[in-house]
Amino acid sequence: MNMRLYHLSWLLLPCIAVSACKRDAAPTALPAPIDAPATQAALPTATPAQPANAAMPGTREIPSLRVTTVDGKTFDLADQRGKWTVVNFWATWCGPCLQEMPELSALDAMREHIVVVGLAYEDTTVEDMRIFLKKHPVVYPIALLDVYNPPADFETPRGLPMTVLVGPDGAVAKTITGPVTAHDLEAAIAAAGGPSAG
Repeated sequence: MNMRLYHLSWLLLPCIAVSACKRDAAPTALPAPIDAPATQAALPTATPAQPANAAMPGTREIPSLRVTTVDGKTFDLADQRGKWTVVNFWATWCGPCLQEMPELSALDAMREHIVVVGLAYEDTTVEDMRIFLKKHPVVYPIALLDVYNPPADFETPRGLPMTVLVGPDGAVAKTITGPVTAHDLEAAIAAAGGPSAG
């Protein structure tokens, strides 16, 4: 490595440490309350930057998704028609993702018109994910994604968490990159013509 590149890498290191979750850091405590400050976690490998809007390139207007969950069941997005579906891309090593989980779980449990599915975007085993979910339980289904072959109808996440809100008609209503709260999602549903949380 030439010296100029070596010095440049040391200058960039603090910026990278501040803006990204460390992939190797395993969560050791329960997540902080959802209203704690949090930032989006960068993925270990960079993907091209794309504009943040509801119909990003790579995300179909009416996406399909059929995955096997860690409990061996099948989650099919087409079966959720008539409900609002929260498709949440996350990872066990992502702090902001862990902060979202309790609220997403409560949202799924308390709102009959809302369904949540968690798509774990990381290279791990089903057994390791089951062990993790015993420590961080949620009521909604979780599926492991192949990071080398993610769902074709969805944009490849540029960072985690990434949440796609799909309307009762099967069309994407909103895409949110970064942490999201139950209030954010219910506000997005109300803005798209769905029931309000009030």
